Amino acid sequence: MNAPKIFVARLLGLDVFDPLGDRLGRMRDAVVTERGPGQPPVAVGIVIEVPGKKRVFVPMTRVTSMGAGQIITTGLINLRRFERRGAELMVAADLFDRRVTLADGSGQAVLEDLGLEQQRNGDWLVSDLYVRRHASRSAFGRVRGEHLLVGWGEARWAAREEPQGASSFVAAHEDLKAADLADVLHEMTAKRRVEVAAELQDGRLADVLQELPDDDQVEIISNLDIERAADVLEEMDPDDAADLLHELSDSQQELLLELMEPEDADDVRRLMEYEENTAGSVMTPVPVIMPPEATVAEALANIRQQEFTPAMASLVIVARPPLETPTGRYLGVVHFQRLLRYPPPEPLGNILDKDLEPVSDLMPLPAVTRELATYNLTCIPVVNEHHRVVGAVTVDDVLDHLLPDDWRSMDEPEEVS
Repeated sequence: MNAPKIFVARLLGLDVFDPLGDRLGRMRDAVVTERGPGQPPVAVGIVIEVPGKKRVFVPMTRVTSMGAGQIITTGLINLRRFERRGAELMVAADLFDRRVTLADGSGQAVLEDLGLEQQRNGDWLVSDLYVRRHASRSAFGRVRGEHLLVGWGEARWAAREEPQGASSFVAAHEDLKAADLADVLHEMTAKRRVEVAAELQDGRLADVLQELPDDDQVEIISNLDIERAADVLEEMDPDDAADLLHELSDSQQELLLELMEPEDADDVRRLMEYEENTAGSVMTPVPVIMPPEATVAEALANIRQQEFTPAMASLVIVARPPLETPTGRYLGVVHFQRLLRYPPPEPLGNILDKDLEPVSDLMPLPAVTRELATYNLTCIPVVNEHHRVVGAVTVDDVLDHLLPDDWRSMDEPEEVS
């Protein structure tokens, strides 16, 4: 090893390479195991995120260098998805933000980093704790939170059952996409999952919730303050919020809907009226809808809005006013590529694709899926019995219902070199 001592927080996010310089993935955590009372834990490996957003375990015996902006391993990596064993602890996920009591009697502190030191036999033991002493107010009114580096034996851990913060963990994972952070939360204990969720901003938590299994969603939303839970539901896509509310009791549903902004609640209520596994139950009720008089330039400006996913922005639905769903009569669509082929002043009504038939809001989801596949679409309009647009179904809406409930943990073990 290049260095006899390392600090875990400084390694998080570093690229991991094989001996030939090929990138294997990115480090996301370190794994330690406890050895008994009074003995420092031993680091047994690191968790890296490989292409495909899967997290795999690399034993410390296969790590040849850590530091200098990169991590080097031997070439052989087991691509089985990492699953912790009973005695294992994740440094960033389980230990960061844990409360400790300092042995010198100076009070309590919160762990922000953890030092590992290599022994002569090659083992990596926890040697140091980088902690932030609880903030105190000075005589001049300033709030101070002193940072200290203490040895393993100079602090006593709080009981695992006690509440634990999550600010350090959230900061260390702020670069993760919502789906990837959802995978991390899914692997946590129920207690830790709720603690981390409570630390996330409403919009970030809403994005993460949409990527989690139903049980995890219900667990998190049920442990939030009721008013904050309503705020998070407002940030979610209406179809995902409706799916989540369906998992709650009738009394919980009504209370949360009453606390939501009326406009957001109305969208969700409308989706909840549909039978499960119909187009109406999974559609997005606010697709891109414009009148036939709108120009190509206006349409391109509209679909640039960040709130529209790439799938939703792939076509503009053209309808008669009113343009809020349910709209006036459906006229047709204009595909994104078609917008690029016409001059900016061209009215949408002149370049309509009238051959694309919308689907009924009562159409079974398998039939909707076949329509998307048959015509190579990423988005299709949804109309009601009066041929008024009520929403749109995208390919990502149907994928969530096609995949098995446990798809996040499905993979086969394999070796790469």
